[in-house]
Amino acid sequence: MVLLVIDTQNLITNEKLYKFDTFVSNVKEIINKARKNNIEVIYVRHDDGEGSELTKGTDGFEIYEEFQPINGEKIFDKNVNSAFKGTGLLEYLRKKDEKEIIIVGLQTDYCFDATIKCGFEHGFHMIVPAYSNTTVNNKFMSAEQSYRYHNEFMWNGRYAECISFDETIKRMK
Repeated sequence: MVLLVIDTQNLITNEKLYKFDTFVSNVKEIINKARKNNIEVIYVRHDDGEGSELTKGTDGFEIYEEFQPINGEKIFDKNVNSAFKGTGLLEYLRKKDEKEIIIVGLQTDYCFDATIKCGFEHGFHMIVPAYSNTTVNNKFMSAEQSYRYHNEFMWNGRYAECISFDETIKRMK
C-alpha cells in the first residue's frame, strides 16, 4: 500500500475548493498516519508548461505548505491529467510490486479522476478516502456536485473503493 498525493500545489490549493478546511485537515492526517505506519507517501505535481503560473520554478508549482514532503519522499512531475502517463510512477510502483493505492488530492474532476481511472486500468486497487479530494466550480457543475458525482456515483464500485475517512485511517494501521 502507498499513499499518492495528487497536485496539492500552492496555486490551486486554496479557499475556492469545495470543503477546503475539511480537505486540508483530512489530507494532513492521512499523510501523518501513512508516515507513522511506514506507508510510502508519493507526491505528484502538475506542470502546465513554460509561461504558465503552474510550472517548474514558480511558487505556485510547489507542494502546499501543510502537505510538504519530508525525508526525500518521491515526487513525480506530469504534464497530462494522469499521474501514470510518462512520469515513471507506473514503473516505480510495479518494481515495488504495489497493489493498493490510497489516493488524495486535486482536482476531483480533472487529474484526480484521470489518475483513478488509469490506476484501475493498470490493475491497482484504488482507495479514495471521503473528503480527501476536492475541486472548484466549473461551467457544468458546482464543486459539490462534481465531488458527489465522482465520489458517490462514478468511481465507487467501478474504478475505486470510496470509503470513509475513519475506515481509511483504520486500514493504514
